[in-house]
Amino acid sequence: MTLHVTNTLTGEKEPFEPRDPESVLLYYCGLTVSDPPHLGHARSWVHVDVMHRWLEYLGYDVRHVENFTDINEKIVARVGEDELGEDELGVAETYIERTLADMRSLNLLRAEVYPRVSEHIPEIIDLVETLVEEGYAYESNGSVYFDVTSFEEYGKLSNQELDEIESQGDPDERSEKRHPADFALWKAGAVDESAVEEHRHEGVEHGGDPPAGETWESPWGEGRPGWHIECSAMSMTHLDETLDIHVGGRDLVFPHHENEVAQSEAATGQAFANYWLHCELFQMDDEKMSSSLGNFVTVDDAVDRWGTNVLRTFLTAGSYNSKQLYSDETIAEAEERWDRLERAYEAAVEAVDSPDARTKVEDASFREEIETARDAFVAAMNDDFNTREAQSALLEIATAINAHLEDRAEYDYRGLRDAVDALEELGDVLGLSFAGETTGTADLAGDVVDLVLEVREREREAGNYERADDLRDELQALGIEVQDTDDGATYRLPSGE
Repeated sequence: MTLHVTNTLTGEKEPFEPRDPESVLLYYCGLTVSDPPHLGHARSWVHVDVMHRWLEYLGYDVRHVENFTDINEKIVARVGEDELGEDELGVAETYIERTLADMRSLNLLRAEVYPRVSEHIPEIIDLVETLVEEGYAYESNGSVYFDVTSFEEYGKLSNQELDEIESQGDPDERSEKRHPADFALWKAGAVDESAVEEHRHEGVEHGGDPPAGETWESPWGEGRPGWHIECSAMSMTHLDETLDIHVGGRDLVFPHHENEVAQSEAATGQAFANYWLHCELFQMDDEKMSSSLGNFVTVDDAVDRWGTNVLRTFLTAGSYNSKQLYSDETIAEAEERWDRLERAYEAAVEAVDSPDARTKVEDASFREEIETARDAFVAAMNDDFNTREAQSALLEIATAINAHLEDRAEYDYRGLRDAVDALEELGDVLGLSFAGETTGTADLAGDVVDLVLEVREREREAGNYERADDLRDELQALGIEVQDTDDGATYRLPSGE
């Protein structure tokens, strides 16, 4: 089955055909680094990561680029706050460092590059100059605006008519623009003070003059790049004039992505992206999770609390283009699903490596169930990266393992080996790690349990059996299963750790 994807540009589910049959150019609109990354960001990251992994599974060389927007009034609003940084780029650097650490904690594949806006000012200016020279943009009071009436297909991504589009940009820009929907490619002067004040955290005092943000010299005078032009310049610099896949949040379709299409195609005369994929919003209490609303759970808190595998199980429980709700119940369901997968995997590994796994034992039904589940996983992923159904296929493998091992003295070695391989191979597509180290406080928790068990063993050796039993009971009260074996005590942390 060929990979099919839902293309926002056409509104249809289409067979995916990259320009190069061996390579895929994948661009993802990254973060404006003005706050700690939250689960809403993690959801998009994980789904883009799964896309990357599945495309590689299909044999493509994936060139994945994801930007950091390090120039923005939201970043300027954080200057001097909580020792984040003394200027715009300093604050951005602080949050980029945190973001990269969060990406690693989520077991994300690394992008080819993570370009920053501040490093691409020459490319941005060159692109704006091209648009001015070609008649698609005009200068006004030191700023440069894209003339939406000059691009006949404006509105084709968001399916809007030009006459129905409201004014874009700050109110102060309206007198400078020829059409209300024209948007800024270059903004004269420093960042607007009122825009900075709008994004300051409530109750935070800032002394001295308000921060102005970075500015650069340009053919139109000193100023700053517009938001939309940045992604066009960075993606075309590091990939090509035409991308295979452009991914972003559903809330970016208009105006950000619509404007990317217009300015890029006006400058090059080529299609900017052949497939536009949009991640639906992540919700808490019927609102999207966002930094501006303050209703978010940070990535580092979530990883510390639940561990990477539970978190990725939760985030892939719904497909990228379906809405997802965060709640205690949905997290608990993910913990249960990961626990089922992990327990089945561990049982299969223990059985396949035991003398009870026999070469001439054959469970045809078991082998068929593994193959059927594998086929279902592939079909789900080829159906627009349907992680929900793919995850269900992994659970079918877990069910088949448990059924095979139940009330059986001898096991089907080849069947178990195939089951273990399937969980490792297909689980890796979802970024799940069955055999690897966990992430977050789980590592520390394991070290603490090891220490407690060492103390318990010393108590037993000293004949203090009541104290040893008390230590075991205290661990079990915390959800840590302790089993005494001939080789010493073993334990199992609560699900997700």
